[in-house]
Amino acid sequence: MDLSVVIPVFNEAESIASLINEIEQSLKDINYEIIIVDDCSSDNTMSALNQARSNNARIRIIKHDKNYGQSFAIRSGIKSARSIWIATLDGDGQNDPSDIPRLYSILIRESELSQNVLIAGHRRNRKDTWLKKISSKYANKLRSRILKDMTPDTGCGLKLFARDYFLDLPSFNHMHRYIPALYVSRGGKVFSVEVNHRYRERGSSKYGFNNRFWVGISDLIGVKWIQKRSKLINYSEK
Repeated sequence: MDLSVVIPVFNEAESIASLINEIEQSLKDINYEIIIVDDCSSDNTMSALNQARSNNARIRIIKHDKNYGQSFAIRSGIKSARSIWIATLDGDGQNDPSDIPRLYSILIRESELSQNVLIAGHRRNRKDTWLKKISSKYANKLRSRILKDMTPDTGCGLKLFARDYFLDLPSFNHMHRYIPALYVSRGGKVFSVEVNHRYRERGSSKYGFNNRFWVGISDLIGVKWIQKRSKLINYSEK
């Protein structure tokens, strides 16, 4: 298994089938699996997933018993992954699966000596509402200044990394927005790579200003606390 593609979803019944089809077209030269984590959707997402799985043996479905949030959905999928390499992307179809092979080749090249590498997508030309783009721009500047994670777009769902290295990171709600900062605090290497970004064609966004901004402030303080208390320990067996 070359790659495990992990997709967290919540009420994405309208988007998930077309996204799966795009992944199939994009990863023809890679031995992969698709792990979709349904974070207790209240629409027909599970029906759409079961229909897709009936025609695709690569698909595995995990369902949460209640809504835990995107970060925990990502972690559930990664814990179940069969590959040592992980690719994550959002379930709304705005990330472009055709970017995955290029990012995967960079990951393999840069991880030749160590698995402490994170390949993070950078949505330079975002296809979102003006409010999302403006709020994200200033949030990224504030986060980068405080956490010094050297990442222009930490909120992009398209990321590739090693499974075990990720699972060794601290786990908390909304941690998916701070993965680069957590890597940097442990001496990891973060590579930001420009990727395609698309308009949302189906479904509706689950995030707005209020549930991003205020929660983001408290998360920023918490991650800074983690950074200050983290220690990079080098050791070897004798």
